[in-house]
Parts: sequence; structure tokens; C-alpha cells
Amino acid sequence: MTQSPPGGTPPGAPRAPRDLRSNYEPGTSRWATRRAQWLALGLSDADMLKPKIAIVNTSSQLAICFSHLDSIAARVKRSIEAAGGIGFEVRTAAPSDFIHSAGHRGGYILSARDLITNDIEMQVEGAQLDGMICLASCDKTAPGQLMAAARLNIPTIIVACGYQASGSYRGRHCDIEDVFLAAGHLLSGGLSVDELTEMSASAVLSPGVCAGIGTANTMHLACEALGMALPGSTPVRANSEPMWRAVDAAGARIVEMVAEGLKPRDILTPAAFGNAVTAILSVSGSINSVKHLQAVAAESECGADVYRLFETLADGVPLLTAIRPNGETPIEDFEDAGGTRALMKQLEPLLDGRALTVTGRTVAANLAEAVVTDPEVIRTQENALGRRPTIVLIRGSLCPDVGIVKLAVADDRRLEFTGPAIVFESAQEALDGVKAGLIESGQVVVLRGLGVTGSPGMGMASALVFALDGAGLTGEVAVVTDGQLSGLVNKGIVVGEVSPEAAAGGPLGLVHDGDTISIDVPARTADLEVAPDELAERRAALGASPPVRPAEVGWLSVYQRLVRPLPEGAVLRPRRSAS
Repeated sequence: MTQSPPGGTPPGAPRAPRDLRSNYEPGTSRWATRRAQWLALGLSDADMLKPKIAIVNTSSQLAICFSHLDSIAARVKRSIEAAGGIGFEVRTAAPSDFIHSAGHRGGYILSARDLITNDIEMQVEGAQLDGMICLASCDKTAPGQLMAAARLNIPTIIVACGYQASGSYRGRHCDIEDVFLAAGHLLSGGLSVDELTEMSASAVLSPGVCAGIGTANTMHLACEALGMALPGSTPVRANSEPMWRAVDAAGARIVEMVAEGLKPRDILTPAAFGNAVTAILSVSGSINSVKHLQAVAAESECGADVYRLFETLADGVPLLTAIRPNGETPIEDFEDAGGTRALMKQLEPLLDGRALTVTGRTVAANLAEAVVTDPEVIRTQENALGRRPTIVLIRGSLCPDVGIVKLAVADDRRLEFTGPAIVFESAQEALDGVKAGLIESGQVVVLRGLGVTGSPGMGMASALVFALDGAGLTGEVAVVTDGQLSGLVNKGIVVGEVSPEAAAGGPLGLVHDGDTISIDVPARTADLEVAPDELAERRAALGASPPVRPAEVGWLSVYQRLVRPLPEGAVLRPRRSAS
């Protein structure tokens, strides 16, 4: 055995195990300089040989959903150390839709997901740490963390950090999405500024994510259904005793996972994605989960086609619960009834029980002792609330790659719509159109230029949908957009996330005012009824004068150059050469 050089490992100190990538050879420059840094941080030579775990923290004082994460990171660090590891807290971007959508047409929202992934790669891969605990909070953190876990393929557990307590407004439940929806009614005079002010003061009463089954809670549920979060840990009240128990358990388990060599790509298999899609369909979760799970699948390189899974599984998965705003069930009741673990128990015949999880056991083993404490909140398949899919992927001449419709759980209105188009090139232009009374019953409102390259970063179209609702036009008009929609609630027939997007040459960019658009949700089609030769002429004319994209610098310019289409998960990859 080579003897340590003078000034190297102190006599009697343990040698670095070779099975930890974080342990460098004593005497090397990298070992010596890192040792100098870490001794100054208070670590001992013995500490430096232990499993080194990144605690990925998206803490921020800009949004309530992240405001409690520092205390969680400290608790995780203690639990890791108690289990024989060393925890290193690292920070990433912390995007909140309600805060960070103000700048650059909302371009920093979806794009921040991939910024989180690359933040994690830089810090964790650069330092060659051995595992990760990722603190998931608002919408983009969980998918960004899952993407990083799949890319780096080191032992990882996602810890859901809980949902916020909601309030009431004039005797009725009031949460952040109620405020968002109500703001859309202000344009039409259906609500006063004073009333909206009162609502906004009552909606959020604690740290944590939006309380409904929006994107954040959907993705927390998806983490558990994928096997990347501990069973029974989602959803959870922020700062509650169950949340703290899950935090402690994750800190202990991640050290074991490093020793076992259990990695994300052992877990993120096509079967796992099928389980996650099944769980999301059964709660009518956020449509944003489709592109997020596709991005995770792309990073895991497992070959799962998440868009196709949503299409093929939708008709066979019953709706087992109606969490607000899909129904009147508070998410607290869903948690108390057993949460994701109980939901999966009811879905067990539809799941692949052989899929591996972060526990080191299979889904079937994790569900063996699962209990549903309220079968009216989380129903059996035989007593399902409904069997019609509420997340519907559609195709057609207007969206040849894909479009997504989110239906209300109890929506019994007609699900076909044909009418003349009225076209808007920006969200603000569309809102101005609503305010000016330009939109009439029977029209199909086309809002384009909000796609991943057109924004860039994917703009939000929900404010238009809510403004139309406030104007009494829900059900009287349809909406087609390449932008993204609220993960919580939509109104009427809205075809979102149309792909190819207008800025990428999609047919949406060829629509003129007055063109007939036909949408048939049961048939899963959306068509532009314009003759092919006319469309060819329009395309040729558009080619001579392509749409002007926003001139971006910095992060959004990088995103615009590298982002792939939505059916590929909108991940960042160099475009293939034409040759």
C-alpha cells in the first residue's frame, strides 16, 4: 500500500473507501485543496470519508412556497449526519409562477425548470457528491430535481415540503387559485378591486405550495408514484409532524441508498412512468405534468413516451377523487384519507407492482400494508366518480403533434365546438380584446406566440381563459393556444400547449381571422378547415416574412436556442444538423 505523504492523512485515520466517488486519493492536489477548504468549514478527516449528500434547497424570500425550506434543510442535514453521512446544502433557482411570471412575458417560468436541473448538475456533479436529497416545493422544482436525478444518476430522494393552509372569503373557501380566477373577472366588472383585495388577504395562511391539485401537488404525487419519494410522504401539510417525519426518514434512507448503490435509473423505468401517469389520471392532475414527466423520461434515457402513455391509459383509469378545484374535496381530506399511497392501493390492479422504489422495495411491497381511511374521499375503482378522461390529448391539422385539453370533473356541456377564429399575437392583446368586447359568442379565440421558442420560455394563457369566464363567455367560445395553462383549473373548451407551436412553423401560425376551426374532444381532434393549397400559399408568404421573435440575451437566449419541442419534454438539447 502506498504510504501517505507527509502532511497527508493523519496516522490512524481511516483510508478513503474506493466505492465513494467523492473520496479522493490522499496526497493528490484535489484531495489536499479540498481538505483545506473543508477543515476550515469544521469537518474532520473522518467526516471527509463519509458519504457526502447534497441537500438541494430552493429557498427564497420572494415567495411563500419556499419560505420554510431553510429550516427543512437544517433538519435534513442533522438526519443525514445521524445516519453516518455528511450533508452539504446547495441552492438553486426558485421560480414561483405568481412572482416570476412578471418579466419577459412569463418566459422565466418553464425555463427555470431546466435552470434548476443545470444548477444541480454544476454543483453536485462538479463536486462529485455521492447522493442527493431534493427539497421539492413550487411547480418547477420537483420536475427540475427529477431531471437532475435522472441525468446524474446518483442516489436521490425527493422530499415534498408541503402545501399551504388556505383561508376563507365571506364564508367560502379561498385559496390562491381562487384569487387568480377572480382577478380575471375584474376586467368585466364582475368583481371590484376592493373585493379582490379582501380575497388576496385571506387566501394564503402558511408556507407551502398551492393547496389544490395543481402542478406542485400533482408533481409531488408523481414523485411518489414514480418511486422517487418515500411512500406515504405526499401530499403533506407544510411544517406538519408528518412532513418532519418524512424529512428525517429521507435523511436516514439516502445514506443507506449510497451504500446500496440504488440509483434513479434503476427506478425511472417505463413501468414507473406508467404508474405515475395512472396516478395522475385518477386524480385529474395538472396537465403540466405531461411535459414535465416527458422531460424526466428524456433525461433518464429509458425510452418512455409519456405523451403516448397519457393517450393509451386515459380510457382505462377511473377518477377516484375530486380534489379542489376539480371538486369540493380539500387536499387536507385527501392527505388524511391516506394520500398518494392510499390512492395507489386503490389503483393497484392497474399498476406495475414490480417497479422498484427508493425504499429498495417494489411498489407492491410498499403497498402491502397501505390503508384507505376514507373510501368516499379516495374511492375504489368500482365506486369511481367517473370514467371519462379529464386530461385529453388531441391531434389534428391544427395540432399535428399534440394539444392538451383539461376537462372539469363534472363538465356535462357539449365537448364539440366549431366557429370562426379571432387571432391574437400576445396575451396582453387578447386581454385588451376581452375588455374592448371584441370577442363574441361562437368564436374560437387563437392566442399564439407563447410557445417554448416563441415566448421564449412558454407564456401563460390562463389569464385570458379567466377573463373570458369573467365576461360570461365560458362555453360560448373556445380557446386554442400554444401557451401553457394553469395546472389547477381551466374553463370551457381550451386546447393548450399546441405543438408544433406557431413560432416553430406550426399550423397555428397560419390561422387568419375568420378561418373555421373545429374541435371535437371526444374524437380527440382539432382541425383548421382551410384548403391545403391556401395553407401552402400562406406558408410560402410567411416564409418570406417569418414572425419576429423577441430579441433575448442571457438565459432566455440560451433557452430559445436549445429548447426542444414539447413532445420531447422541452428539454435543452442542441438541434441536429440538417446534414
